[in-house]
Amino acid sequence: MRDKNIILSVTGSIAAYKTAMLTRLFIKEGCTVQVLMTSAAKEFVSPLTFSTLSRRRVLSDIIAEDEWNSHVDLGLWADAMIIAPATANTLSKCANGQSDSLIVATYLSARCPVFIAPAMDLDMWHHESTKENIEKLESHGDQLIPVGHGDLASGLTGDGRMAEPTDIIAFVKDYFDQRTPLKGKKAVVTAGPTHEAIDPVRFIGNKSTGTMGIAIADALTDLGAEVDLILGPTHRSPLSKCRVIRVESADEMYQATVSSFEKSDIAVLAAAVADFTPRHASESKIKKGDGPMQIDLQRTKDIAFELSKVKTADQFIVGFALETDSEFDNAVKKLERKKFDFIVLNSLNDQGAGFGPDTNKVKFIFPDNSFKDFELKSKREVAEDIVKQIVNQVK
Repeated sequence: MRDKNIILSVTGSIAAYKTAMLTRLFIKEGCTVQVLMTSAAKEFVSPLTFSTLSRRRVLSDIIAEDEWNSHVDLGLWADAMIIAPATANTLSKCANGQSDSLIVATYLSARCPVFIAPAMDLDMWHHESTKENIEKLESHGDQLIPVGHGDLASGLTGDGRMAEPTDIIAFVKDYFDQRTPLKGKKAVVTAGPTHEAIDPVRFIGNKSTGTMGIAIADALTDLGAEVDLILGPTHRSPLSKCRVIRVESADEMYQATVSSFEKSDIAVLAAAVADFTPRHASESKIKKGDGPMQIDLQRTKDIAFELSKVKTADQFIVGFALETDSEFDNAVKKLERKKFDFIVLNSLNDQGAGFGPDTNKVKFIFPDNSFKDFELKSKREVAEDIVKQIVNQVK
């Protein structure tokens, strides 16, 4: 849980007093906690309590004192969102997209796991409408933290108590532990093009956007790996908290990748690295002349081949092959020459694959010449397939 960003959303229930302790427990785990409160929640616990414990200003409204509290930014920032206590009213609004509060707006914007700890009276908990809302939320992938059984604020005894703070922490930690099979692993991912300078304003490059490699870095990070993303010149950035090392040239990418690979368990080489670079780059802009212009090119260092020379038995390398002719045969040759554990083949002959589109169609090829074919998918889904294969093979 250390270094995770947690949104803790407090709604109007007497159980809100428990959330003060929950805030403290997340802080002790090393998390950064941003508390959101509904107006009703403030009737039970003062925002000052939560701001003191979290050391951050409590947010309640989308617009406050002429300032916009961006639910979009909050949804991107968070590693987890916990709604505790979650009243029947808030459950209904989240389930049905009724975005009339900062909490529901943030819920609808969140790209992270959402955990819901309900709190309500016995009959409310067992009402059919509540059951339907719970089913709808779970169908969206939200994680329901089981309610407790015991004395309720109404004086009744039964189901509906919000789970204890220690139980909520344990539930969230267990969720992340189960979904981070690469925890403790280090990975290096290359992505994007390289720009090989001709002069101060011109370069040799390619059409790579880095989308595929960035998605792989995000997918590896989501499963617990500590990732170095060696990223060539592109305007795109990862969504995850991987370490980004921006480079321009093939040589810069080589130096950064070799340095990171020394301490990595996994390498995914998704960058479109230039095979050739000008032997000499002009220090000033080359002027247009009357005659033809020639550029003397030399080979760049083959990053994958250089890594294959130092790869240990404990290191795992995935390569990429973008082909237009004899795709399978060329990919197999590359796989063997560079000692990849598997190679991802994509063909420019397949519509929607390769550079540019946010989709890709790939084939995994393994050292024994066996392979797996995949349909056209989003690059995020392809990245998840690649990382799933890595998890299956890395022990």
